[in-house]
Amino acid sequence: MSAFGTVSEKVPAMAGMQWIPTHTFRMGSDEFYPEESPSRFAAVDGFWMDTGPVTNAMFARFVHATGYQTFAEKAPEAQACPRADTRLVRAGSLVFVAPVEPVPLNQPAFWWQWIEGADWRHPYGPESALTGLENHPVVHVAYEDAMAYALWAGKRLPSEAEWEAAARGGLDNTAYAWGDTLEPDGQLKANYWQGDFPWRNTLADGYLRTSPVGSYPPNGWGLFDMIGNVWEWTKDPYRTAAEMAAAACGCSARSHPGIERHVVKGGSHLCAPDYCQRYRPAARLAQALDTTTSHVGFRCVASRDTVFKQDNSDQEAMP
Repeated sequence: MSAFGTVSEKVPAMAGMQWIPTHTFRMGSDEFYPEESPSRFAAVDGFWMDTGPVTNAMFARFVHATGYQTFAEKAPEAQACPRADTRLVRAGSLVFVAPVEPVPLNQPAFWWQWIEGADWRHPYGPESALTGLENHPVVHVAYEDAMAYALWAGKRLPSEAEWEAAARGGLDNTAYAWGDTLEPDGQLKANYWQGDFPWRNTLADGYLRTSPVGSYPPNGWGLFDMIGNVWEWTKDPYRTAAEMAAAACGCSARSHPGIERHVVKGGSHLCAPDYCQRYRPAARLAQALDTTTSHVGFRCVASRDTVFKQDNSDQEAMP
């Protein structure tokens, strides 16, 4: 149940966004992973949030309008990555590749592969394309890419508290965005892994990887895919070494121990009951700013008085 009741705030309608009212909620959890604890009360001012994660079509409009090149599309300078394998100092990204048999669940290198030529246009590698994925979340976007898109759109990235408040959809202190049962009445409520991670996916939901935005019911505030599908960037950094060590979910060909990490929220299609139960509002992960993967995307928010800089509706849909 909501801890704050009904909040009446008169705000104008905003296309493609939903208004999240000013309220106080219980943030975090004491029931799952250490980095989510302790649960505590947090307050957010009212804000607008995109109804879904930024899609490939939406990101393509941004690139078409600006000529922007993403982090994964640019080969880093060798001197910027002194500890990296020189063979990997090229343009590329991390892609989930399922092993053919069970592997140790504490060794992500068994299912993450750095693939040269993987980027937002080529989500599975250089031979892949976006055909049929126009309404799927954009992936292989670094923090700087998400920030660039948000600036262009006249928006910003959410704080961790804003993201979690929105994901709860008016419910307070529940395990999932829809209540305390993962699959109420046997219904799948989000895109997460079914089967034995990471080698056997039963495809009970019909999706091997990402799913089209809006494939599952919205939460109480009309937001889609707040849980599962892709992790989403927030503007907040992980602040302690203990937090960063507690939430390792991948590896980077470029990263080094001193690189800053930010909080990502919501879990992804790779979260599984037997491995990573982070398909919950309280869940959080540390993501390196110099790392892009096939399961991290983003959505934007806007403050009450935001004045949008442009109407993007007449841009070309895809490159």
